[in-house]
Amino acid sequence: MSEEFKFNDENLAKAKEIIARYPEGRQQSAVLPLLDIAQRQNDGHASEAVIEAVATMLDMPRIRVTEVATFYTMISTTPVGKYHLQCCTTTPCWLRGSADVVDAIRKHLGIDFGETTQDGLFSMLEVECLGGCVNAPIVQVNDDFYEDLDAASVVKMLEAFKAGTPPEPGTQIERQTSAPAGKITTLQDLEFAKG
Repeated sequence: MSEEFKFNDENLAKAKEIIARYPEGRQQSAVLPLLDIAQRQNDGHASEAVIEAVATMLDMPRIRVTEVATFYTMISTTPVGKYHLQCCTTTPCWLRGSADVVDAIRKHLGIDFGETTQDGLFSMLEVECLGGCVNAPIVQVNDDFYEDLDAASVVKMLEAFKAGTPPEPGTQIERQTSAPAGKITTLQDLEFAKG
């Protein structure tokens, strides 16, 4: 293997802290959080060297770590862009327009699922339900959810990332968290409903 990976001091301390949470003989259960830590240190992907380092640290067969790394979409075994766009296309998002959102990303960036822009700024992945169906359609960018998107708002979001001024995560329309869009229509006289 030509590439090498070694946890830096800060991440090594985090990894040891996570491993210590598991009972004796069950330390291999730390595989997913360790892959996440290592991936973050390694420019967003769990390379072969990362997999080897995690396997060694947990005294696991390399293939077992590879199985975990290739099963979960939050672990990327290939390099990704600075902004990793994870587009939900399952039924609730699709019903609310995720196909239009994905098409707008394709046209605006010139990439498809599994691809990265030439400048390395964006990559795009199709993912299963992100769990925010009430505010569909959703695109997760790195660790943040961008909700209630449409073709125009996703292009605006991409331009903000390009400019180095990422938009505020969450709903991109006038909505309080996952409350109905627009003004409240019930419980209007209760103190907690105002705001």
